[in-house]
Amino acid sequence: MPRFTAQLKDALPHLWRYAFSLTQDRAQADDLVQDCIERALRKKAMWDETQPLRPWLMKILLNLFRDRYRSRARLAEVPFVNDHAGATVDTTVEDRNELAAVVNRMQALPESQRQALELVAFGGLSYAEVSDVLSVPIGTVLSRVARARTKLNETANSQASGLRSVT
Repeated sequence: MPRFTAQLKDALPHLWRYAFSLTQDRAQADDLVQDCIERALRKKAMWDETQPLRPWLMKILLNLFRDRYRSRARLAEVPFVNDHAGATVDTTVEDRNELAAVVNRMQALPESQRQALELVAFGGLSYAEVSDVLSVPIGTVLSRVARARTKLNETANSQASGLRSVT
């Protein structure tokens, strides 16, 4: 039990960042993490103690999100609002605009690519752990993350060149 508790505490910031990346809302992220922890505590006997806890928690969180939010299509309806004080340091309007642009580009990614990228970038999981969470081969995770990053860069570059041609 002490190992479970220690790993659970270490995973909390990662869980919250991942939950926020899915919901784009502080309150919903808080609720999702709370429900994830509650379910993990109820089902801790199902956790394989020889494995790290964080990927197992991420899988629970993703399944909860799918059950509750995806079925209601909330992700597509929630506009990006940067009201999470302390999570990032925004010093200029340009910084806020760039952050909103990145979030919008991520929302435009295919769901499979976005999920893999979010688990790596916000969840802090390794590719092998993401493979386990999403139940796909590691090669699939590698290609999804690579494609997502390429698409994000292409979109950013095309938007930047569009701005240069206008000015």
